[in-house]
Amino acid sequence: MRRALRMRAERRQLMTAEAEVLGELRRLRARLPQLTGALAASADGLVLAHDTADGEAETVAALTAAALGVGQRLTDTTGQGRFLELLVRGDNGYVATYAAGGSAVLTLLAEPRINVGRLHLEARRSGARIGELVDGALERKDLN
Repeated sequence: MRRALRMRAERRQLMTAEAEVLGELRRLRARLPQLTGALAASADGLVLAHDTADGEAETVAALTAAALGVGQRLTDTTGQGRFLELLVRGDNGYVATYAAGGSAVLTLLAEPRINVGRLHLEARRSGARIGELVDGALERKDLN
């Protein structure tokens, strides 16, 4: 019961950063017009903010959490350190996931014609900013 209450309080606190995170996602999409979607989620799959097609965000967040778990396990097992990013290429484009601080992830959907180097550059910057926002919101919760 205490754990459930603590998790609810944490989620409420994370949602306080939603407007700022959404602004960062929109700025990122403006810098990279080949993005077809952008999503920030907690490591456990809670959507924090998204700029994606309707109905897609919760599914992508859940799949991102699963991929994050596999990515973390893979980097740990192979001695590559902590998880930083994951890039998946499909026939119709890319799905890229980036660590965003200690508690969140940034997932981007991109057209196949995107410059992957630019994608990484811009996403790493945005991921760092989102991480600051989310981690800062959690720190404020701990201080209260």
